[in-house]
Amino acid sequence: MVSWRRRPGPGLARLWGLCCLVLGCWPGALGCPASCECSSWRIWCTKSSPGIASFPVPQRSAEGDNVTEIYIANQRNLESINDNEVGFYVGLKNLTVVDSGLRFVSRHAFVKNMNLQYINLSRNKLSSLSKKSFRHLGLSDLILVDNPFKCSCEIMWIKKFHETKFSTEAQDLYCMDDNNKRTALLDMKVPNCDLPSANLSSYNITVVEGKSITLYCDTTGGPPPNVSWVVTNLVSNHESDTNKNPASLTIKNVSSMDSGLSISCVAENIVGEDQVSAELTVFFAPNITFIESPTPDHHWCIPFTVKGNPKPTLQWFYEGAVLNESEYICTKIHVINQSEYHGCLQLDNPTHLNNGAYTLLAKNDYGEDEKRVDAHFMSVPGDGDGPILDPDVYEYETTPNDLGDATNNSNQITSTDVSNKENEDSITVYVVVGIAALVCTGLVITLIILKFGRHSKFGMKVHGEVKGVGLVDQIWLSLQDCDNEG
Repeated sequence: MVSWRRRPGPGLARLWGLCCLVLGCWPGALGCPASCECSSWRIWCTKSSPGIASFPVPQRSAEGDNVTEIYIANQRNLESINDNEVGFYVGLKNLTVVDSGLRFVSRHAFVKNMNLQYINLSRNKLSSLSKKSFRHLGLSDLILVDNPFKCSCEIMWIKKFHETKFSTEAQDLYCMDDNNKRTALLDMKVPNCDLPSANLSSYNITVVEGKSITLYCDTTGGPPPNVSWVVTNLVSNHESDTNKNPASLTIKNVSSMDSGLSISCVAENIVGEDQVSAELTVFFAPNITFIESPTPDHHWCIPFTVKGNPKPTLQWFYEGAVLNESEYICTKIHVINQSEYHGCLQLDNPTHLNNGAYTLLAKNDYGEDEKRVDAHFMSVPGDGDGPILDPDVYEYETTPNDLGDATNNSNQITSTDVSNKENEDSITVYVVVGIAALVCTGLVITLIILKFGRHSKFGMKVHGEVKGVGLVDQIWLSLQDCDNEG
């Protein structure tokens, strides 16, 4: 029997290193400190010696993308979490820093960590903590027990947070007053320390395009809150004044592109923030931004796009005359986007009688707009030696619709004429089918006589062909023989 003996060597070491790198378990893959254990999804730092003095940062930013959990404990020399340290771990969901020397958390520490759900900073040296570090996060838990917070308005937000948020762990939060006396955070009272409140002069702003309008935001709170306007994507020219109370926002020469936009006023102090919003409605005259020649689909369609507020009324004209819509010709709106309407004039089985110029008129209280398009559905029958249908058009039934009636055209085709023509075609078909059936029946009977005539029960015999005598004559002679024998 052959025995296999493992021989250590550089090849095995290289193979092991490659496997660890692929699996994300090699400490050097994330520039992992000596006191930590690192994988592709977790960083675990619990060894007090030699310990870490700063937050672990990957050698390359892409290496931290998949890390979802960081656990740090027993790190007495770790005193701060600064800007752009935790930001390398954009997928981070759970962060724990406990039993360490943490004293400071930057206001921008978690700006890039939008996935954070759980933060535990228990049993550290935190005396204050800014709400700005956490306000953009949708946290389910923020655990801060056993930190020597100083009783001040700056930590009032923590009290408010735990009054409104459900925590999976009961927290015995406290703070130290000016006499170094321990006070339960829920019982903390600080003068002139209140949540801000904001109110708008109007919550539904309506303005005609081209006009100007001013919106006011009145705020209260202690300390007095800072006010800011959120006007993301506002196209119109605007200017704000936040140094006064109420703060103001003036929008000049309002554009129709801003109709439906939301405008917000944000009031913020160290206790918290309040935000209120108003919707901007801009009235403007219709504008037909798109119209195109008809295209064949399930039905024929003349596509168009119209903008206008309030919703414009639509009227079609055919060759200058009003087009009265019906079940065969009608306007369909398929998509509505704010004050923009996408649709088409739908035509069922149009013929050459429907060819011509179509004009769309859009109108509301602030003006009107019209656009024209030429439509060609089918060539006139007998016009040239080519095919009646255009080669680039699908084959459709050519039953005329009610466009003649809709346009008051004297050359209209009525439904009675169509019915008579269809009846005549049906009768012709029945006659042809009947004649064909009779001919086929006669042929079948003749074949039966030829095949079975020799042994019929009447004794009719056909003794072969007689020269110079046709098939019909032979059948006639056989019938005479039968008479003679009878």
